[in-house]
Amino acid sequence: MLKYLSRRLTRRVGLFVFVLLAIEFVDEVAFGLDQAALPLIRDALNLNYVQIGLLFTIPGLVAMVIEPLFGLIADGKARRRLILGGGVGFVAALALTGFSTDFLMLIFAFCLFYPSSGAFVSLSQAALMDTDPTRHEQNMARWTFAGAVGVFVGPLLLGAIMGTTGNWRDAYFAVAIIALVIWFAATRFPFAKSAQIAEPEEAGVRASLREVWRAIRNWNIIRWLVLLEFADLMMDILNAYLALYFVDVVRAGESSAGIAVAVWAGVGLIGDLLLIPLLERVRGLTYLRISAALNFILYPAFLLVPGFIPKLIIVALLGFTNAGWYSILQAQLYSALPGRSGLVVTINSVTSIIHDLLPLMIGVVAEAFGLGSAMWLMLLGPIALTIGIPRGQKTLTAAAEENVQ
Repeated sequence: MLKYLSRRLTRRVGLFVFVLLAIEFVDEVAFGLDQAALPLIRDALNLNYVQIGLLFTIPGLVAMVIEPLFGLIADGKARRRLILGGGVGFVAALALTGFSTDFLMLIFAFCLFYPSSGAFVSLSQAALMDTDPTRHEQNMARWTFAGAVGVFVGPLLLGAIMGTTGNWRDAYFAVAIIALVIWFAATRFPFAKSAQIAEPEEAGVRASLREVWRAIRNWNIIRWLVLLEFADLMMDILNAYLALYFVDVVRAGESSAGIAVAVWAGVGLIGDLLLIPLLERVRGLTYLRISAALNFILYPAFLLVPGFIPKLIIVALLGFTNAGWYSILQAQLYSALPGRSGLVVTINSVTSIIHDLLPLMIGVVAEAFGLGSAMWLMLLGPIALTIGIPRGQKTLTAAAEENVQ
């Protein structure tokens, strides 16, 4: 009887983890779709570079105001309601994007999507971290791999739909339907924290705010937050401008730009898959330091080398060598705040102003000096990692103990 119950519990936990990874998958399908469809959206709605920058900055600022509240109450009983409510907004925002006919309507859809994703996706990530607090890096690697599959599928989905209906809007409607199916699967689970890490409900929001204040004054935590935002220059932000770069600077066609985005995502997918067993053998920060050095060499080569094919080859190398940046850095942050996954969501949201202003900065520089010049700003990512990654051998456990004292 005990064996049967144990197997049933293990199977249910496995299904729960699968649903959590599916949520990340569909979020990144939407992200990959955004990047691949951006030239089509730009032409359909007559957007300029500043508007494109605002398209990613303003929704991010809206989310920065709203999302910290999610994390403050997500370590209690409200987690499930927040996740499922965010899923509703997530589906609605995708549908609204498909219906958008001008910049204002599109940015409204994005402003709904960002905080909805914060509730639906970020809190699902926190739930995944709580399933096994001793394996943050490994579970973050699985999460990142699920997302990499989504980023790869997004452009492929767009290509398939453009080849059938010829309308990029239909791709957003298709992703909304996929997200709705995953949302229904998520309604079967409680999303409760496990007993060994559950926090007392009477701690309340005020106590959580004090913890946030202590956390954002801790240098070790600030380190991981800053490195996460700068590392994103060579991940999501580079991906956001990659198709436009190939169209506007390299003068490749929109289909060739879509190939570049697909290659970037596909090779990154392989890298994220290989990272899962690698982290069982190699210390994450050691890998990260080597990877940042390689990106520091490869990225200038990508910008300087002429021709579509050479750039495509280097894009593939970049996508492979920066695999694992997010998963390792985010795992370090979760391990620095043991048992407080909701608090991690909050402080990520509070400090995300750096992340939200970077696309606007690149858009303004691109409008003034050209996108080719603005792309050099991405090099700040590997520079920040090279400088900021600690070189000591202090373990995650020791660092976490130092943080909570």
